[in-house]
Amino acid sequence: MKRKRHEMEKKKTELQTAIEELSLVIITKPVDSTETTHIPLRPILSFCNLIIQVFDKIGPTMAVLRQDIDQNIQRLEKVCETYPCVYSNLVEILNKERNEGTSKMVASCSRALLWLTRTMDFTAGLLRLLSKEMSSKMEELVEQCYVETLKPHHGWIASAAFKVCLKLVPDNKTFMDAIGARDQSYETLREDIDTLSSLLTPILKETSIVLPWPEVSHHA
Repeated sequence: MKRKRHEMEKKKTELQTAIEELSLVIITKPVDSTETTHIPLRPILSFCNLIIQVFDKIGPTMAVLRQDIDQNIQRLEKVCETYPCVYSNLVEILNKERNEGTSKMVASCSRALLWLTRTMDFTAGLLRLLSKEMSSKMEELVEQCYVETLKPHHGWIASAAFKVCLKLVPDNKTFMDAIGARDQSYETLREDIDTLSSLLTPILKETSIVLPWPEVSHHA
């Protein structure tokens, strides 16, 4: 039985694992002003770690973005571990920094969460484009998604660095293999992408609502 379960686990793709992680996210809205919105942090960080795993498989193309994601995950994990029963709710971390007046700091968790949210937005957008236009070149899809999601928040140095990295974007097959779709039909892949997107969209929406945008939103 254990062996059979292990074999089933091995067959899961990165997308299917991400779907499982995000399925654990249950957002609780406050009933009155004495309560706080609850958005569980750990499943979101697990999903961001999966993004890193995919970037690692793709190669050096996303190296800079990968490093930023990893640093932001570690920053949030460190705070969460100090008081898990409270800071497992990402809203409590944001409230803590808002009360301390540290949200604007470069190394704040608020800024870390802001950039993780933008990265998730980029990832979700890229997967949606891939689902609709699987015959298009990956380089074109990545550039289109970058322009729509990350570029508005990047300064000229970050934008120039991305242009260089764009030349190293792998072809469609390499990317498909990276997200674990080697043995999947395009139809099954589309279904997984649509499921992931439907789970990620409300999380991004609620996270965007609670983020202190004017305080932490600066160009990279």
